[in-house]
Amino acid sequence: METLQKNKFDALTGMRAIAAIMVFVYHNRKYWRNDLPFEMMRFISEWHIGVTVFFVLSGFLLAYRYEEKPLESKKSYLKYILLRIARIFPLYWILLSCFFLDTAYSKEVKTYFLQYSLFYSLFEKYSVSGIVQAWSLTVEFFFYLLSPLLFLLLKKNWKYCLLFLVGFFFLGWGIGSGLKEFNGNPKGFLYPLQFMIGSTFFGRSLEFFFGMLLAYLMKKENGIQFLSKIKNPTLWGGIGILILIICIRIFAQNNFVHGVERWEGRLIHELLLPIAIIVFFWGLMSENTWVSKVLSTKFFILLGNASFVFYLIHLSYFNMKLKSYVYLPDKNFILLWICSIIIYLFIEKPLYEVCRKLIGKIK
Repeated sequence: METLQKNKFDALTGMRAIAAIMVFVYHNRKYWRNDLPFEMMRFISEWHIGVTVFFVLSGFLLAYRYEEKPLESKKSYLKYILLRIARIFPLYWILLSCFFLDTAYSKEVKTYFLQYSLFYSLFEKYSVSGIVQAWSLTVEFFFYLLSPLLFLLLKKNWKYCLLFLVGFFFLGWGIGSGLKEFNGNPKGFLYPLQFMIGSTFFGRSLEFFFGMLLAYLMKKENGIQFLSKIKNPTLWGGIGILILIICIRIFAQNNFVHGVERWEGRLIHELLLPIAIIVFFWGLMSENTWVSKVLSTKFFILLGNASFVFYLIHLSYFNMKLKSYVYLPDKNFILLWICSIIIYLFIEKPLYEVCRKLIGKIK
């Protein structure tokens, strides 16, 4: 329990790198479609769960650190939100501005406000424009906005928090469906249902909930006692993740679709997979295994810290621009990581530190 006592989550930081690598492989799977066995391709086609790992981890880390503190006053909430904005927006805005300035790539994209505000990913019509993978930042930011309230509800009773999220899901569904009936919803705002479930916080909120639940259990003595009853959580959590990926892929009919496109696969993804992930996370924090040791090395911690940059540049504009100059057999995998580390050390980290100091001066 030493890592818990020191409030150090080094292995979880390293896990961010693994999640980013999974997403990279998932997005590049098309290059191996004719070379790998069908069963292997179906397995890799579900590695989008790297995003689920990020969401569960965000729910855990924010709940463990903040609890209901942002709601103590208007100023504390403002500083909390500004810190969250400083965490994700500056680098995204820089990359997006480069994209718009390079008209050879952006001439067809005119939705400036929607792109800069991240609202673009609430519309199915625009969801694959701009920095395509940034849709997950919209999901994250919705969580940032609501998380203080969710922390408070979770502390009172986990059922209140769950009921709120279920209600929030039906709110999104109602808005999208209502607009469909009213004017046809031509741009697909929170519509159709499959899009809303897979690409917005309305449908992905349970992934954050389970992360918050782990933090809640770790804050309580009886919660720690409950978690301590789980034997070999790293092993069984990891096996659970693998088994559930295999179960999800069963519902994919070919190499071009995903198991989560079927309701059975989506239910496994939203209700069971996050549980396996938090068991695995608990193992990384509470056990001294070779997995936690590897993920806690300086190398993996550096990759984990640079994983946000890697996620934003491994696809869309930066990657396409890089490919126009150099395209290596590994699909620029190593080169993208080198670029990510440089951008993290010399742009993202310094920018965040400056923003954090400025926000800290708010009285």
